[in-house]
Amino acid sequence: MAELKELTIAQFIDATASDAPAPGGGGVAALAGSLGMALAEMVANLTIGKTKYADVEEEMRSLVAEAEMIREELLSAVQKDHESFTAYMEALKLPKDTEEEKAVRKEAMQNGLKEATAVPLFVAETSAKIFSIAKEVVEKGNKNAVSDGLMAAMLARTAVLSALLNVKINLGSIKDETFVAQLAAKVEALEAQARTCEQEILAGNELSVSFTK
Repeated sequence: MAELKELTIAQFIDATASDAPAPGGGGVAALAGSLGMALAEMVANLTIGKTKYADVEEEMRSLVAEAEMIREELLSAVQKDHESFTAYMEALKLPKDTEEEKAVRKEAMQNGLKEATAVPLFVAETSAKIFSIAKEVVEKGNKNAVSDGLMAAMLARTAVLSALLNVKINLGSIKDETFVAQLAAKVEALEAQARTCEQEILAGNELSVSFTK
Protein backbone atom coordinates (compact mmCIF):
# COMPACT_ATOMS: atom_id res chain seq x y z
CA MET A 1 0.00 0.00 0.00
CA ALA A 2 1.22 3.50 -0.84
CA GLU A 3 2.09 5.89 1.96
CA LEU A 4 -1.08 7.34 3.38
CA LYS A 5 -0.20 10.88 2.35
CA GLU A 6 0.04 9.71 -1.26
CA LEU A 7 -3.58 8.54 -1.31
CA THR A 8 -6.28 10.68 -2.86
CA ILE A 9 -8.68 12.34 -0.45
CA ALA A 10 -11.37 9.82 -1.36
CA GLN A 11 -8.99 6.87 -0.88
CA PHE A 12 -7.86 8.12 2.52
CA ILE A 13 -11.43 8.57 3.69
CA ASP A 14 -12.41 5.13 2.41
CA ALA A 15 -9.42 3.59 4.20
CA THR A 16 -10.37 5.37 7.41
CA ALA A 17 -13.97 4.20 7.12
CA SER A 18 -12.98 0.57 6.53
CA ASP A 19 -12.57 -2.12 9.18
CA ALA A 20 -8.79 -1.71 9.07
CA PRO A 21 -7.44 -0.43 12.43
CA ALA A 22 -5.41 2.27 10.69
CA PRO A 23 -5.59 4.98 9.57
CA GLY A 24 -7.54 5.92 12.64
CA GLY A 25 -7.87 8.78 15.06
CA GLY A 26 -4.16 9.44 15.36
CA GLY A 27 -3.63 9.78 11.64
CA VAL A 28 -6.74 11.90 11.25
CA ALA A 29 -5.53 14.19 14.05
CA ALA A 30 -2.22 14.67 12.25
CA LEU A 31 -4.05 15.39 9.02
CA ALA A 32 -6.30 17.92 10.75
CA GLY A 33 -3.22 19.68 12.08
CA SER A 34 -1.59 19.71 8.66
CA LEU A 35 -4.73 21.19 7.12
CA GLY A 36 -4.94 23.82 9.85
CA MET A 37 -1.35 24.81 9.24
CA ALA A 38 -1.99 24.93 5.51
CA LEU A 39 -4.84 27.39 6.03
CA ALA A 40 -2.73 29.72 8.16
CA GLU A 41 0.05 29.46 5.60
CA MET A 42 -2.42 30.35 2.85
CA VAL A 43 -3.45 33.54 4.67
CA ALA A 44 0.20 34.53 4.95
CA ASN A 45 0.74 33.84 1.25
CA LEU A 46 -2.32 35.91 0.37
CA THR A 47 -0.83 38.79 2.36
CA ILE A 48 2.56 38.75 0.67
CA GLY A 49 2.84 41.07 -2.32
CA LYS A 50 -0.13 43.24 -1.34
CA THR A 51 0.71 46.94 -1.07
CA LYS A 52 -1.75 47.35 1.78
CA TYR A 53 0.26 44.86 3.86
CA ALA A 54 3.77 45.87 2.83
CA ASP A 55 4.76 46.59 6.42
CA VAL A 56 4.21 42.96 7.45
CA GLU A 57 5.48 41.27 4.29
CA GLU A 58 8.77 40.09 5.75
CA GLU A 59 7.02 38.75 8.81
CA MET A 60 4.57 36.87 6.58
CA ARG A 61 7.40 35.37 4.56
CA SER A 62 8.99 34.13 7.76
CA LEU A 63 5.68 32.65 8.88
CA VAL A 64 5.28 30.85 5.56
CA ALA A 65 8.68 29.19 5.93
CA GLU A 66 7.89 28.09 9.49
CA ALA A 67 4.40 26.93 8.55
CA GLU A 68 5.65 24.82 5.68
CA MET A 69 7.97 22.87 7.97
CA ILE A 70 5.24 22.27 10.54
CA ARG A 71 2.75 21.24 7.86
CA GLU A 72 5.15 18.67 6.43
CA GLU A 73 5.99 17.30 9.87
CA LEU A 74 2.32 16.74 10.58
CA LEU A 75 1.66 15.19 7.20
CA SER A 76 4.53 12.76 7.73
CA ALA A 77 3.08 11.90 11.14
CA VAL A 78 0.00 10.46 9.42
CA GLN A 79 2.18 7.59 8.19
CA LYS A 80 4.22 7.39 11.40
CA ASP A 81 1.07 6.91 13.42
CA HIS A 82 0.01 4.06 11.14
CA GLU A 83 3.44 2.42 11.39
CA SER A 84 3.66 2.69 15.18
CA PHE A 85 0.23 1.14 15.62
CA THR A 86 1.13 -1.63 13.18
CA ALA A 87 4.25 -2.39 15.23
CA TYR A 88 2.12 -2.81 18.34
CA MET A 89 -0.27 -5.10 16.49
CA GLU A 90 2.67 -7.22 15.40
CA ALA A 91 3.79 -7.53 19.02
CA LEU A 92 0.37 -8.93 19.89
CA LYS A 93 0.95 -11.74 17.41
CA LEU A 94 4.17 -12.94 19.04
CA PRO A 95 4.08 -16.48 20.46
CA LYS A 96 3.18 -16.95 24.12
CA ASP A 97 3.53 -20.68 24.69
CA THR A 98 6.43 -20.52 27.12
CA GLU A 99 7.28 -18.18 29.99
CA GLU A 100 10.21 -16.83 28.01
CA GLU A 101 7.99 -16.13 24.99
CA LYS A 102 5.43 -14.46 27.23
CA ALA A 103 8.11 -12.18 28.67
CA VAL A 104 9.41 -11.25 25.21
CA ARG A 105 5.87 -10.58 24.00
CA LYS A 106 5.03 -8.48 27.04
CA GLU A 107 8.12 -6.33 26.62
CA ALA A 108 7.46 -5.90 22.89
CA MET A 109 3.88 -4.87 23.62
CA GLN A 110 4.97 -2.30 26.19
CA ASN A 111 7.58 -0.87 23.84
CA GLY A 112 5.00 -0.80 21.07
CA LEU A 113 2.54 1.05 23.27
CA LYS A 114 5.16 3.63 24.18
CA GLU A 115 5.94 4.24 20.53
CA ALA A 116 2.25 4.37 19.65
CA THR A 117 1.93 7.00 22.40
CA ALA A 118 4.95 9.02 21.33
CA VAL A 119 3.58 9.70 17.85
CA PRO A 120 0.25 11.29 18.87
CA LEU A 121 2.07 13.24 21.57
CA PHE A 122 4.35 14.59 18.83
CA VAL A 123 1.25 15.44 16.78
CA ALA A 124 -0.26 17.34 19.71
CA GLU A 125 2.95 19.23 20.49
CA THR A 126 3.52 20.09 16.83
CA SER A 127 -0.09 21.12 16.23
CA ALA A 128 0.15 23.46 19.22
CA LYS A 129 2.72 25.45 17.24
CA ILE A 130 -0.03 26.42 14.80
CA PHE A 131 -1.65 28.79 17.29
CA SER A 132 1.07 31.44 17.26
CA ILE A 133 1.08 31.54 13.46
CA ALA A 134 -2.71 31.57 13.24
CA LYS A 135 -2.80 34.45 15.71
CA GLU A 136 -0.39 36.48 13.62
CA VAL A 137 -2.19 35.97 10.32
CA VAL A 138 -5.59 36.67 11.89
CA GLU A 139 -4.38 39.91 13.44
CA LYS A 140 -2.04 41.14 10.69
CA GLY A 141 -2.81 39.16 7.55
CA ASN A 142 -5.10 39.73 4.59
CA LYS A 143 -8.51 40.55 6.06
CA ASN A 144 -10.26 38.92 3.10
CA ALA A 145 -8.92 35.56 4.31
CA VAL A 146 -9.31 36.05 8.05
CA SER A 147 -11.92 33.28 8.24
CA ASP A 148 -9.27 30.83 7.05
CA GLY A 149 -6.95 31.95 9.82
CA LEU A 150 -9.71 31.39 12.36
CA MET A 151 -10.35 27.94 10.95
CA ALA A 152 -6.63 27.23 11.33
CA ALA A 153 -6.91 27.89 15.06
CA MET A 154 -10.00 25.70 15.34
CA LEU A 155 -8.35 22.84 13.48
CA ALA A 156 -5.25 23.21 15.64
CA ARG A 157 -7.37 22.75 18.75
CA THR A 158 -9.05 19.72 17.21
CA ALA A 159 -5.70 18.22 16.25
CA VAL A 160 -4.18 18.74 19.70
CA LEU A 161 -7.12 17.45 21.72
CA SER A 162 -7.88 14.48 19.47
CA ALA A 163 -4.23 13.41 19.36
CA LEU A 164 -4.15 13.57 23.15
CA LEU A 165 -7.13 11.21 23.34
CA ASN A 166 -4.90 8.61 21.69
CA VAL A 167 -2.13 9.33 24.17
CA LYS A 168 -4.48 8.89 27.12
CA ILE A 169 -6.01 5.64 25.93
CA ASN A 170 -2.53 4.15 25.47
CA LEU A 171 -1.31 5.37 28.86
CA GLY A 172 -3.98 3.23 30.47
CA SER A 173 -2.16 0.09 29.30
CA ILE A 174 1.43 1.13 29.99
CA LYS A 175 2.97 -0.26 33.18
CA ASP A 176 5.88 2.17 33.47
CA GLU A 177 4.50 4.51 36.15
CA THR A 178 7.20 7.16 35.71
CA PHE A 179 6.61 7.29 31.95
CA VAL A 180 2.85 7.52 32.48
CA ALA A 181 3.14 10.31 35.05
CA GLN A 182 5.44 12.37 32.83
CA LEU A 183 3.18 12.09 29.81
CA ALA A 184 0.02 12.69 31.82
CA ALA A 185 1.46 16.03 32.94
CA LYS A 186 2.27 16.95 29.34
CA VAL A 187 -1.24 15.98 28.27
CA GLU A 188 -2.83 18.21 30.89
CA ALA A 189 -0.66 21.18 29.90
CA LEU A 190 -1.31 20.74 26.18
CA GLU A 191 -5.06 20.42 26.68
CA ALA A 192 -5.14 23.68 28.62
CA GLN A 193 -2.94 25.41 26.07
CA ALA A 194 -5.10 24.32 23.14
CA ARG A 195 -8.34 25.52 24.70
CA THR A 196 -6.88 28.83 25.87
CA CYS A 197 -5.10 29.66 22.61
CA GLU A 198 -8.09 28.91 20.43
CA GLN A 199 -10.38 31.02 22.60
CA GLU A 200 -7.96 33.95 22.60
CA ILE A 201 -7.73 33.92 18.80
CA LEU A 202 -11.47 33.56 18.27
CA ALA A 203 -12.37 36.16 20.90
CA GLY A 204 -10.25 38.73 19.15
CA ASN A 205 -12.27 38.62 15.92
CA GLU A 206 -15.84 39.71 15.31
CA LEU A 207 -16.52 36.79 12.93
CA SER A 208 -16.14 34.28 15.72
CA VAL A 209 -17.44 36.24 18.71
CA SER A 210 -20.47 33.96 19.02
CA PHE A 211 -18.19 30.95 19.58
CA THR A 212 -16.71 32.47 22.72
CA LYS A 213 -19.89 33.51 24.49
